[in-house]
Amino acid sequence: MNKKNIVIIGNGMVGYKFCEKLVTKTDSYNMIVFGEEPRRAYDRVHLSEYFSGKTAEDLSMSTSTWYQENNITLHLGDPVLEINRNTKTIHTQKGILQAYDYLILATGSAPFVPNIPGIEKKGVFVYRTIEDLEQMKEHAKTAKIGAVMGGGLLGLEAAKAVLDLGIKDAHVIEFAPRLMPRQIDSAGSGLLQGKLNELGLNIHLNKSTSEIIGENKIEALVFNDDTKLEVDMLVISAGIRPRDELAKLAGLEVGTRGGILVNNKMQTSDEAIFAIGECALHQEMIYGLVAPGYEMAEVVASHLCNIEKSFTGFDMSTKLKLIGVDVASFGDAFVSEPNGRTIVFEDTHKGIYKRINITNDGKYLLGGILIGDADAYNILLQTVNNKLVLPPNPEDLILGSRGGEGESGSGVMALPDDALICSCEAVTKGMICAAVTDGGCTDLNGVKKCTKAGTGCGGCVPLVKDLINGTMEQNGVYIKNVLCEHFDYSRQELLDLIKLNKIKDFDTVLDHFGTGHGCETCKPAVANILAGLWNDLILKQDTIQDSNDRFLANIQKGGTYSVVPRIPGGEITPDKLIVIGQVGKKYNLYTKITGGQRIDLFGAHLNDLPAIWEELIDAGFESGHAYGKSLRTVKSCVGSTWCRFGLQDSVSFAIEIEDRYKGLRSPHKLKGGVSGCIRECAEAQSKDFGIIATEKGYNLYVCGNGGSKPQHALLLAADIDKETCVIYLDRFLMFYVRTAEPLSRTATWLNKMDGGIAYLKNVVINDSLGIAEELEEQMKYHVSTYQCEWKAAIENPEMRKKFSHFVNAPEEKDPTVKFEEMRKQIKAEAW
Repeated sequence: MNKKNIVIIGNGMVGYKFCEKLVTKTDSYNMIVFGEEPRRAYDRVHLSEYFSGKTAEDLSMSTSTWYQENNITLHLGDPVLEINRNTKTIHTQKGILQAYDYLILATGSAPFVPNIPGIEKKGVFVYRTIEDLEQMKEHAKTAKIGAVMGGGLLGLEAAKAVLDLGIKDAHVIEFAPRLMPRQIDSAGSGLLQGKLNELGLNIHLNKSTSEIIGENKIEALVFNDDTKLEVDMLVISAGIRPRDELAKLAGLEVGTRGGILVNNKMQTSDEAIFAIGECALHQEMIYGLVAPGYEMAEVVASHLCNIEKSFTGFDMSTKLKLIGVDVASFGDAFVSEPNGRTIVFEDTHKGIYKRINITNDGKYLLGGILIGDADAYNILLQTVNNKLVLPPNPEDLILGSRGGEGESGSGVMALPDDALICSCEAVTKGMICAAVTDGGCTDLNGVKKCTKAGTGCGGCVPLVKDLINGTMEQNGVYIKNVLCEHFDYSRQELLDLIKLNKIKDFDTVLDHFGTGHGCETCKPAVANILAGLWNDLILKQDTIQDSNDRFLANIQKGGTYSVVPRIPGGEITPDKLIVIGQVGKKYNLYTKITGGQRIDLFGAHLNDLPAIWEELIDAGFESGHAYGKSLRTVKSCVGSTWCRFGLQDSVSFAIEIEDRYKGLRSPHKLKGGVSGCIRECAEAQSKDFGIIATEKGYNLYVCGNGGSKPQHALLLAADIDKETCVIYLDRFLMFYVRTAEPLSRTATWLNKMDGGIAYLKNVVINDSLGIAEELEEQMKYHVSTYQCEWKAAIENPEMRKKFSHFVNAPEEKDPTVKFEEMRKQIKAEAW
């Protein structure tokens, strides 16, 4: 029996997903795919990562042999020119005449380009394909001022691309009075704008471009209010238009504003032709996200296999990280009285905005907006979609629990089995739980292979992990916490094994306790353990460190590095200040005083780092470890030395503490503070450890966090003397180093600790585990063996070679290369 032909026009994400879904259901069709672009389907959702080092192959959604292995004929770089519905054939640019029994239109969309005079000039781009990005990359080599037209989701993604290209003077032009007008409200938009300003983006709202001027290439934008903005690169991201031109030529019904009309089976006005993705118009709606397109592909694949399934619309809630800032909206984000009540939390200092809309009776969640901290997005979305009853204090959903449940019900395990967890792949809670219970999956990778959950945008991964653990707990299975797939041990277990066996290199650790070659999770974790246990140079763990540890400096945008010398307690002499100024001028560095009371120097070239370190070391400075998972700073107020309210000498104590713990490698960065009185000018209670002077001595606080999830530190001991304070700190820090998971701050570590602060007090103060002496001895070893990593690197010829771009790199830099200031004054008339 001859197989029927299915022809797919379009080889984007949705076209590929249709093929993938159909081959898992049946092999009774011949599939022939025609793609307009010269390459296989690739991930457009993460397109901006192309500027961060990912290649086209990295973004590809399949292997080079996948189509052949699944008996799919693939034609690339050959657009379809005509559909003949009478003969059921299509005709391509390369002259192929292909017959079909069923035709799938997955032609996607094209960028909307407004009809503005000068839009065709050189230097104007759209942001859609890898070819677009390659052209942008080439043009950006000579561009200095870049702009993006459009302040929506795609526009801000394009703005990130402009920054990634090294264009420091970047602008976003938005016609509406706020950014992302379809997703977030005015208050949220204002906060987002502030965050983007801090990152170097200049935002122009209520701006309509009337003309693009320039001779042969773009030189400036002219706005309707007669203001002008000089630019030499413009990216258009003003929306999309469905690619329906083929459908129109074939006489298929289309919407008045574009889009191929489809029913709930995704059939067009011709029952043998289907449309999926951004080209399809379903109930007056064009869906611009990938997840609805995947669901459409599932509907058509099911229909062709005689499986009953319909497309009845799709939730357009979304979460993404825009230029490093979490942004999410879910459900009905804009509901207001009298249709509901709104609870808002706003922290302008931390850049966090949270809004939830609830029913008037307070029982159900209707929707909301999250900016700056969107960790709760998944469970909030599920609470809306599954109409879960809210806790007695609904504000706990965004403020955190204050003695009650922090989530609705019992979290993810309270969701019904048909709750949609992975919208990209249409995977429900029940399917994930079944994969664990019936399929024997015990980790994320296993569930991904079994259900495909988490293989799309990845936004559902936290919920999937919670479901795996929750299901295993319900089944009475012991959940073992392992470092990664290469080590069947937790960080704590691996640390103990390395210590007992006196192992000092990664390969030996892998040979003894691991499998495979290691990964980006375990390599830096083991490097951290080795450096912490033996207090040896992190540079000796070649190729396995974090990227910043590799060069003892934080890599910045544009490929330069920051240099941060240690300034214990914030105390510095005028002579040392002069040296920092001289180094900054000599190497053309941008300088900034930080919240940790030290001075950062930005814009250093890799090959200049050793020379800069030498000058700073000669002046008495040493590495500030701003690049490492280790102690950063111990902030201090002026204390009793200068302040009339000061009770103790907080400056001297802060210096003593910072000098004691400097270079201590830990699971995450550490920050401390010493305040001379309860007025708390050093903000000690927002630090990983904080010391506050009292009339009787000091109060010691631990496990605070001033990051994206602020948390006050908790009192460990009160009115203790300086010597006791240091002993308790030794024990506390070493206990944290030994037992915390990789990249876990002290606050998170304590929150997950059985018994919480009471248990920690017993361990540190009462020595309930009998390890106090051992912890103290480990700290003594650290203090006695400390060495400055900068000094060691410049004195070791082999290590110093690492800081040359090339083996034969010249001593002198190209005089034509100059350092541009990070910020430029914006003229008032440009706004």
